[in-house]
Amino acid sequence: MPDGQPPAARRSLVVDSYTNSVLDPFEPMLGPIEDGGTIIANTAPGCWGPMITPRLRGGHEVTRPVHVTGAEPGDGIAIRIRDITVTSGATASGHDSSPSGYCLGDPYVAARCPTCDTVWPETHLEGIGQKAVICDSCENPVTPFEIVHGYTVMFDETRSVGVTLPAKAAEDVGRNAHHYAALPDGSVQHPILVFAPSDMPGVMVRMRPFLGQLGTCPSMAMPDSHNAGDFGAALIGAPHDYAITAEQLAAHKTDGHMDIDAVRPGAIVIAPVKVPGGGVYLGDMHAAQGDGEIAGHTMDVAGSVTLQVEVVKGYPIDGPVIFPLVEDLPPLARPFSAAERARAERLALAHGLAGVEELAPVSVVGTAPDLNAAIENGLERAARLLGLSVPEIRNRATVNGAIEIGRAPGVIQVTFLAPLDRLDAARIGKFAREQYDL
Repeated sequence: MPDGQPPAARRSLVVDSYTNSVLDPFEPMLGPIEDGGTIIANTAPGCWGPMITPRLRGGHEVTRPVHVTGAEPGDGIAIRIRDITVTSGATASGHDSSPSGYCLGDPYVAARCPTCDTVWPETHLEGIGQKAVICDSCENPVTPFEIVHGYTVMFDETRSVGVTLPAKAAEDVGRNAHHYAALPDGSVQHPILVFAPSDMPGVMVRMRPFLGQLGTCPSMAMPDSHNAGDFGAALIGAPHDYAITAEQLAAHKTDGHMDIDAVRPGAIVIAPVKVPGGGVYLGDMHAAQGDGEIAGHTMDVAGSVTLQVEVVKGYPIDGPVIFPLVEDLPPLARPFSAAERARAERLALAHGLAGVEELAPVSVVGTAPDLNAAIENGLERAARLLGLSVPEIRNRATVNGAIEIGRAPGVIQVTFLAPLDRLDAARIGKFAREQYDL
C-alpha cells in the first residue's frame, strides 16, 4: 500500500478486541469496512463483570468501534442484526448497592480502593463471594458494587431456558467462573459468577437474547454505559476525569446504551453518526430482560453477533430509530392486514375521503434522566424525524402505538404507525418496507 493511503475498505470484519469501557473518538477505530459490509463480533458481558473490575472505567466492556466508509457527521448507519448467539453457559446478576468510599462520585466510572486510595486499581480474584476482588496494591477487598438480592442461573445446552441455582451449585459454578462465563480472550473483566449469589433458587427463565449496547461512537470521550441520557446525566459536574456539562452530553452522546429488548436478531437499528466513520460498536448482550430492567441489571452473557451496516445519508435526528420484528411491536402499531385496509378504504370513501394513509411501524428512542423527560425527548425526535408537530405525534402514538420502557430511569420507545411518505422523506422508508414487506 503506498505511504499515506488509507487502508482499503473490507467487506467483512471480525472484531475480538474491546475498549477499557470508554468510547473515545480520538482512539483509532477498526476497519474501515465498506458500506454494506458485515461485522462479526465476539462480545463480552456488560454490567456486573465490568462493575466488579475496578480498572474498567465505564461499567461495560464493549467492542472497539468500527469505521464505516462514507459515514459522516449528520448521517445515520442502518444496522441489520443478522444473528445473536449466547456462548456463556451460566451467569449471575441481581439488584445492587454501592458501598460508601469505593468510588469518586460514580462506582461505574471511577472505582477506588478505600484502603490505599488508588483510583482504577488493578485487582485479582481470591476465592469466591462478594469479597473475592482484591486490590493488587494493598491486598484488601475492593467492592465498588454489592449484590443485595441476586441469583446464579445455568442455561441448557440449547440456550433456550435456564434455572436459578441453590447455594452449593452456585458456589461450584463460581469456582469455575471463567469456564461458565465463556469470556472472550480479549476480555479483562472478572466474571460475576465468582460472587455466587443464590437468593431465589429454582426459578425457570426463558432466554430471548438481545444487545443492550448497539450504536455509534459519541463525539467526545465518554464511559460506554453512560452513552445515554439517563446514565449520562451522572457525568454532569462529576468529580472524576470524565465530567461533562449538560450541553456536552446532549451534543455528543449517541444513545448506544439502550437496553431495549427489541434490539435482537431480525431487527434494524439506525444510529446517528457524530464522528467520521461512525464507529459502530456493540456489547452488553442480555440473555433476557423484561421491559424496564427494573432490577437495574439482568442476565449478562458473552456471545457472538453478526451485523450488516449501511450508510443513511442526511439522517435527520440525533438518536436511534428501531424497526422491530412484527411480534415485538405493540398491538396497535402492527401493520394493518389487507382485510383491515379494505374495510378502512370503504369507510373512507363513504365519508368523502379519497383513501387512507399508507402507514408503517417505526420506533423512535428517547433518553433523559427520568422517564417523563425521556418521553418528551422521544416525542420531539419523532416529530423532527417526520416533520410533524409534537401534538400530532402524541395523537398518533395514542391511537396507533404505545410508549414502551426500555430501561428505568430514562430510556423509552415512541412506537407507532407513521405515514410512509414521511419515512421516505427522512430516507428511512426503505427499511420499513424491507422489515414489514410493504
